[in-house]
Amino acid sequence: MPALVRNVRELVPERARPWVHFGATSQDVLDSAMSLIANRAVVQITASTQGVSAALAALALRHRDTAQVGRTLMQQAAVTTYGAACAGRLVAVDDALHGVETVCRERMAAQLGGSVSTIAAAGAKAPALLTEFALLLDLPEPVVPWHTSRGRVAELAAALGVLAGELAAVAQDLVLLSASEIGEVSLAAPGGSSAMPHKRNPAAAVLAVACAHRVPGLVATVLAGMPQELQRSAGRWQAEWGTICDELRLVGGTALHTFDAVQGLHVHADAMAAHVDELIAVTGGSADDVGSAPAFVDKALAAHEKALAAHEARLANRDR
Repeated sequence: MPALVRNVRELVPERARPWVHFGATSQDVLDSAMSLIANRAVVQITASTQGVSAALAALALRHRDTAQVGRTLMQQAAVTTYGAACAGRLVAVDDALHGVETVCRERMAAQLGGSVSTIAAAGAKAPALLTEFALLLDLPEPVVPWHTSRGRVAELAAALGVLAGELAAVAQDLVLLSASEIGEVSLAAPGGSSAMPHKRNPAAAVLAVACAHRVPGLVATVLAGMPQELQRSAGRWQAEWGTICDELRLVGGTALHTFDAVQGLHVHADAMAAHVDELIAVTGGSADDVGSAPAFVDKALAAHEKALAAHEARLANRDR
């Protein structure tokens, strides 16, 4: 930070140099930077996640009535539809993305408090300075500086963790359903094997699961660092920097790899029908015994359209 301040002072007119970093402290810059970085990264994460949602919505509609064996504890259980399975994942992903966007929009605030959260150098104008600073950065204005109150960062970490988990659930389903013994789906661009040329590995889905697998430990690191001492933490605050950056990278990777896995997905309805026949032979019944699965697909698609409309409205409002 001292080097950054020196460099900035060299870039502004001489009359402005005394006011560079006026009344501020290093944490003000780094916390505000974290909020800005999170918002910018989430734009990319949102783009990939919305691609996943769009693909799931298309699959849910196309296979609204495609009978499939529902599996619980990895065992055949009852008949559902593949559209219903996709609809369930669709709503979960949309909800998780909404959570991340809400935290970024409402909670990742500007930070300007000075050495002990009073902006003492600004005197009575300190609150107005904080207001103007937040406006300039286009970040929420906090009621008071939040140097050692890290709930905002914890909320970001947790929301990202939820999104990673929901996306990884989509990818994990594809890994399982593309297994040779099941063969109900296959990726449009499978990965090969260096030793077994006959294999068609669900590589993108595997990468998504791998990225998401690392995220919960990072969430725990942020939560463990919440009790920060007095007016500036020694160690726990500094531990957030790499943790949050790593989490943003990994959730971005999870979203992108899940998108790669689900777009152009090949659904093998004949294999699904064969497995349904196997289940019916054991339990009786009919392939038409799917309960309210199609109706739930309709509800999910309606909710998805509502989520898209709300997202577009937020973007329009932000632009205004």
